Amino acid sequence: MNFQQLRSVREAVRQGFNLTDVAAALHTSQPGVSRQIRELEDELGIEIFVRAGKRLTGLTPPGATVLPIVERLLQEAANLQRAGEDFARAGQGALTIAATHSQARYALPGAVRDFRERHPQVQLHLHQGTPQQVAQMLLAGEADIGIATEALAQYDQLLALPCYRWTHTIVVPPDHPLATEAAAGQTLTLQRLAQFPLITYESGYTGRSHIDEAFGKAGLQPDIVLVAMDADVIKTYVELGMGVGIVAAIAFDEERDRQLRAIDGRHLFAANMTRLALKRGSWLRDYVYDFIATFAPPLTRSFVDRALRVGTEDEAGL
Repeated sequence: MNFQQLRSVREAVRQGFNLTDVAAALHTSQPGVSRQIRELEDELGIEIFVRAGKRLTGLTPPGATVLPIVERLLQEAANLQRAGEDFARAGQGALTIAATHSQARYALPGAVRDFRERHPQVQLHLHQGTPQQVAQMLLAGEADIGIATEALAQYDQLLALPCYRWTHTIVVPPDHPLATEAAAGQTLTLQRLAQFPLITYESGYTGRSHIDEAFGKAGLQPDIVLVAMDADVIKTYVELGMGVGIVAAIAFDEERDRQLRAIDGRHLFAANMTRLALKRGSWLRDYVYDFIATFAPPLTRSFVDRALRVGTEDEAGL
């Protein structure tokens, strides 16, 4: 048994059982991948994959049983390498963060700047994606840390730790009736808001579920004329007069967004929780702990270790 055999099995599942894609991902040949898988099956005395001719079509029951073991072995091998690097190259290395656009654009810059000042020899990689893509990057070992509001807590293989709560803000042009009413001290209601075309996030992004829940509970069907993945796009179309925007409060800056007015929406929609996720069982280098605490001060090294050990943030006491 060797690691190349284990990698071939894992990658076959990740690539949807397409051996051509597996070979490309592992920088080898398709016959080589097939041979590695067969040799491991012969050694274990089981068939890991269901086959149709020479094609792999799925996992056998024994294959489904051994796959988590294969994943753990490869993860521990990666952990061993990281542990060695921690001592051999103290303070040096790379840190890969996967985040949604809103987090990368509005929440992360201060933490990235402060971390960079303390760790100039650590190379930072920032990948953006949907919450589901952020989760998949963590699961595939392509990112060390994932940050998003949606989805991360839904994956058993990830530990999703709470970072901060935030609310939504309503954004309108300065001459909009809602801006005039807010300036006069009138409290915005969902019923009033639903009278206007709305522009907000796509489903599954940045607290959209709480927006839908609020209107649904009030028995309202809002006219959502445009959805987008990030607040900058939403604000652009609000400025064009296409509708009223609903964005994360952190995405509005009075100095930068001079062509818009903000109306507090915390009484309209439930608060949202941004979470920082880690793959369970991962070895975290010292500077990873430091970045986590820089971004979310309550997530100290002792807290993160305790959460990883006991399994959930609730059990860890946050």
